[in-house]
Amino acid sequence: MPRRNRPRGSRPDQPSAVGAATGWARPESGPDGDWLVRSVPGSQATKFYRCPGCDHEIRPGVPHVVVWPAGETGSVEERRHWHRGCWQARTRRGPTRRR
Repeated sequence: MPRRNRPRGSRPDQPSAVGAATGWARPESGPDGDWLVRSVPGSQATKFYRCPGCDHEIRPGVPHVVVWPAGETGSVEERRHWHRGCWQARTRRGPTRRR
């Protein structure tokens, strides 16, 4: 029997989850503007970051998202690393104080 090169049920015209792991960004719009959002899997999270939503650390190995304004190219000055839950709740929370 010949070998299958792709998993059963997958279709080549559908985007795969691999894009999220390799750095592709998806556009998101909200009341706070248009953003580009990239998922960072835990295996690729190798540094400490500070989440602007809760002001807690994002430790190495923790999956999270990187967000920047849609009009920017993702420069270091504009990118922010967020916990996924904090990013999803950003419109329901007020700003946090940095300790």
